[in-house]
Amino acid sequence: MRLDIVSLFPGICSAALSQSIIGRAWRSGLVEINLIDLRDFSHDPRHSVDDRPYGGGAGMLLSPAPLFECLQSLADERSHIVFLCPQGQPFDQSQARRLAEIEHLILVAGHYEGIDERARQRLMHEEVSLGDYVLTNGAIAAVVLADAVLRLLPGVLGSADSAVDETFGSSQLLEYAQYTRPAQFEGMSVPEVLLSGNHETIADWRRRQSLLRSISRRPDLFENNVLSCIKDGDNSHECY
Repeated sequence: MRLDIVSLFPGICSAALSQSIIGRAWRSGLVEINLIDLRDFSHDPRHSVDDRPYGGGAGMLLSPAPLFECLQSLADERSHIVFLCPQGQPFDQSQARRLAEIEHLILVAGHYEGIDERARQRLMHEEVSLGDYVLTNGAIAAVVLADAVLRLLPGVLGSADSAVDETFGSSQLLEYAQYTRPAQFEGMSVPEVLLSGNHETIADWRRRQSLLRSISRRPDLFENNVLSCIKDGDNSHECY
């Protein structure tokens, strides 16, 4: 995958994405990441890319001209442009999996009060929001979305199963509780079933724990899981 991130603060993206798992994938060539400073496409002597909104109001808007010049220089028929803003569709794991299939993904980080509507209508293929809250800097949102997408690419994680057997993975439920050594710590014990060596019993225990955790913490996920199984005609223990 080629990932381009357009932002006023590419240093924020570089600092985060150059570290840990994503950083290793970047350095090894599993993904091509390009960080683009929108100010490079401003022809103003001060490299300004924003202006006051027509009609008045607080804040500033990103001007259309730098965005048009920037994105038209980056995009071709393979490209998919995503604008990150609070008004977009809520981002979730299913969207991450969909975006991970795209050959060339361009993320545009929103700033200030947003962007000129003409740039939104003409340039953006979709709009995505991380949640019902507002950040001071869209580059932060771009890093979060990029991390969620890039970790799904083949070879990025140490094990191909890591992106499947996890919260919001194949079961769409919260992940079960996990333990590591020592077996006894501060008067608390690891469940005996996990020490049994019986993989079938352990799998059943984990499935029950995943269901219980989802019911108590995210009942919406549990209900969606059951409804999905009913719709598909699956009444196995893999659903409920």
